[in-house]
Amino acid sequence: MPRTILHLDLDAFFCAVEEQRDPALRGKAFAVGGRPESRGVVSSCSYPARRFGVHSAMPMAQAVRLIPHLIVVPPNFKAYSAASQRVMTLLEDVTPLIEQISIDEAFLDVTGVRGAGEPLARQLQAAIRDLHGLPCSFGVAANKLVAKIANNIGKASRGKDAPPNAITVVPPGEEAAFLAPLPIQELWGVGPKTAEALKRQGIHTIGDLAAMPEATLTRQFGKMGGDLAQRGRGIDDRPIETDREAKSISRETTFTRDVRDPVLLHQTIRVLADGVGWRLRRSQLHGTTVRLKLRWSDFTTLTRQVTIPNGVNEDDAIYEAARELFDQVWVRGRAVRLIGVGVSGLSETGKQLGLWEGAPDEKKRKLQSALDEIKTRFGEDMIKRGVNPDDPRHA
Repeated sequence: MPRTILHLDLDAFFCAVEEQRDPALRGKAFAVGGRPESRGVVSSCSYPARRFGVHSAMPMAQAVRLIPHLIVVPPNFKAYSAASQRVMTLLEDVTPLIEQISIDEAFLDVTGVRGAGEPLARQLQAAIRDLHGLPCSFGVAANKLVAKIANNIGKASRGKDAPPNAITVVPPGEEAAFLAPLPIQELWGVGPKTAEALKRQGIHTIGDLAAMPEATLTRQFGKMGGDLAQRGRGIDDRPIETDREAKSISRETTFTRDVRDPVLLHQTIRVLADGVGWRLRRSQLHGTTVRLKLRWSDFTTLTRQVTIPNGVNEDDAIYEAARELFDQVWVRGRAVRLIGVGVSGLSETGKQLGLWEGAPDEKKRKLQSALDEIKTRFGEDMIKRGVNPDDPRHA
């Protein structure tokens, strides 16, 4: 029996949730994201805004130039997360084989479920609309690759005037024929550089790629060439991954204006490190690699990392490691546009403060525990620790 995979995409999800929170936004040109004067970007935009050329990831300042009357709505990720969870709970009533790949996107394996395929997609689309007031689109195919592409194509074919509410079905055995006329960029995993390399070989459509001998592609592109040959024919045997473990936990911030002040830069690292540590402990995780990300005023970006052999999830340890990396690369007076702190190499701690067990500094352990309790009760942003401005390392 061929598999039946559904790909769900919640249409303009952030905007749909904002319209529920404020019905006056319906029919208006608005965008969810940061303020234009603060280098904000568009996270999502309404369909009336899309008619003027506004799109996700566009600088908000550019969006406002396109639409002077554009309404800018600050994001409310708590509301989006709650709405997403309600949808995922509804899906769990249909199948336990759900792979959530983002807040507004998921794969479902519904093989063997009664009415699987287009009828089930229509039932789910109606339920998500009627129960939760959210528009959505589905791709239906025998594997994840084709279901995802089918959904992309179905949504694009509906235009930008309203939520597409598309359902696009590729019957088993017709994967290669469906993919053949599509531009090579539509193939999952083909970015701009790979697309240019393929076009130099005369490969412009997915059908062109499928016609190439696999040995030729492997010779030219290595292992990726073999993967491309399979994808070009619509072959994808990947299972639904129901347990998607986090590879890293990180936080970053972009300054409204480039920063040169060492106290403010160290303060920012402190806040980011505390946020990462808090998330690690809440997830009962620790990591073995602390990573620092910096972007200079000319937009060049660098990353540095250090390995902590015994693992880490305490705020102070993350801060000290990230700060040391920063001090190794920052030249006094150089303007910084963005700072990020992350921890990777994650594994389970066993219990929330496991890494503190036996620690010689009992005061630090108690302080960390008290801070965690306050954040749990009142929110992560309730407490922000500072740095000592008289620290000689600021000099």
